[in-house]
Amino acid sequence: PILRGQLHSKPSNGNVTFIPQIRKLAFEFCQAWPTSAPLREVLGLHAETLARENPHVEIVVKKRMYRVPIVRGFYLNDRTKVIGLKKLTRNDVMDKIQLLLDSSGAKIKSLKAQPVQSTTPSTRGIWSGMHVEEPFKI
Repeated sequence: PILRGQLHSKPSNGNVTFIPQIRKLAFEFCQAWPTSAPLREVLGLHAETLARENPHVEIVVKKRMYRVPIVRGFYLNDRTKVIGLKKLTRNDVMDKIQLLLDSSGAKIKSLKAQPVQSTTPSTRGIWSGMHVEEPFKI
């Protein structure tokens, strides 16, 4: 007999719930360098709205003295992605932040030659009707 409790599916991404893969965004910039100016503008204007729209993401702002500004994304699969923000405009910085928010954190895989994957194991060797107990009849 099929019980009513067995008719429900287990929660997974895309089925019942959505579990965002990003857990933390870390912004690192220098107060003195002009290459960090677009990131400073974005954080000054949009940091609060970014935090409100993404309550599942921890946002960290860190000083990185005399270095190129970066944004670092930390994901649930214990991977990180780092994007340098040198010579980017304010809109480009927002696009890179959105890219990290939408990303899964998985390694980039080549789409050219993916091997065939099967859920069932295949038989090995060539089948012959001579190697069975009862010979094959046509």
